[in-house]
Amino acid sequence: MTPREIAILLLALGGVFFAVVAVVGLIRLPDLYTRAHSTSKSETLGALLTLGAVALAFDGTMTTVKTVLLLLFMFITNPTAAHAIVRAAAEQGIEPWTTDEEGDEA
Repeated sequence: MTPREIAILLLALGGVFFAVVAVVGLIRLPDLYTRAHSTSKSETLGALLTLGAVALAFDGTMTTVKTVLLLLFMFITNPTAAHAIVRAAAEQGIEPWTTDEEGDEA
């Protein structure tokens, strides 16, 4: 394997790893706020690594330019969308999940 192929493989595996972390966070975490945080951060990094592997694999074609533009677009829009969703939830009065019971002072 060439160093370029190894880099593509490592980027793709890193992207898959962070995508799996995002899915686990979505399933395991208790409320909208923690789920949004987990998925926005992990999924964005996973998508960036995967698109980086795609851009490296196409090696200087117009597809590489389009992939890099998509990468930049996702880098900007994914966290912004997660922030908008969480802000809308907060404005609707959705409370974060806590372990403390109301009125129970320790």
